[in-house]
Amino acid sequence: MADSTDVMVEGRTAAGRPRKGLTGRRVIQWLIGIGILYLLVSIVDVAWASTRRTDSSAPAAIVLGAAQYNGEPSAVLRARLDTAADLWSTDRVDLIVVTGGGQEADVTTEAKSGYNYLREIHGMSDEELRLEVQGSSTYESLAAAARFLTREGIGEVILVTDPYHARRSQLVAEEVGLNAEVYPTRQSPSVERILREGLAVAAGRIVSFRRVDTYLAQRLSS
Repeated sequence: MADSTDVMVEGRTAAGRPRKGLTGRRVIQWLIGIGILYLLVSIVDVAWASTRRTDSSAPAAIVLGAAQYNGEPSAVLRARLDTAADLWSTDRVDLIVVTGGGQEADVTTEAKSGYNYLREIHGMSDEELRLEVQGSSTYESLAAAARFLTREGIGEVILVTDPYHARRSQLVAEEVGLNAEVYPTRQSPSVERILREGLAVAAGRIVSFRRVDTYLAQRLSS
């Protein structure tokens, strides 16, 4: 004798109602939704950071490298160097670390061109400058800078880079053991770069920024 409880038949009740609970398809839909939300949060994080300039001081500023041409800093690199020099001239940092290696055909490195520029244009002395000349990515440059700054007893820094790069560089600095704030240049980031950096930040928080920067460096050099 049948009771009032519905009989389950192939995922549905005898009355035709779908069985309650998560199906494999619904789990996939939830995961996709969560992934999209996570990516959107990362993009907003990058966009927000691009508009912020720290008002803090620190023992050192680190200038993230950018292109140079036969020893002459590109417009992007000059903007970063001038921004760092402003921090130094207003006594917000005591020294500036210039970073960045060189490409195979380069006559010098990004760091050395930045070093010469700060000495010649802004009148900085050797005692107020440090060079990191091997890095081919944000991670490599910051990891190397962290090693020699730590030996000098410096753990707090201000990063100088382009606005779109602000959030990722800060997260990379934290991953290599630096306590970092960011003072980006005044350049306006494009939507494309914000989206790309949002993806990089989202990936870096999952797989580590060392792996993300290695991948990006390989893509840029290929």
